[in-house]
Amino acid sequence: MTYTTPEKTIKILRKDDPNFMIDNGIVMTPRAGFEISNDCPRQYILMVTEAIKNGWLQPVAYMKESEYVWEQLGE
Repeated sequence: MTYTTPEKTIKILRKDDPNFMIDNGIVMTPRAGFEISNDCPRQYILMVTEAIKNGWLQPVAYMKESEYVWEQLGE
């Protein structure tokens, strides 16, 4: 039996990767982040904030490999 694995078509960018930040020449911003609803109970916000602060919860951005390549070529 043979297995074929599909080509990697998704690029994963983590906060320590050099291309995680988007720079348009005026503003630098991360590609991914966290958004907490105003309806989220305060104790959960505190837990999420603590998890981010301690590195247990980290932002990760996913891009199509083709989009990533075109972006790099455009720079």
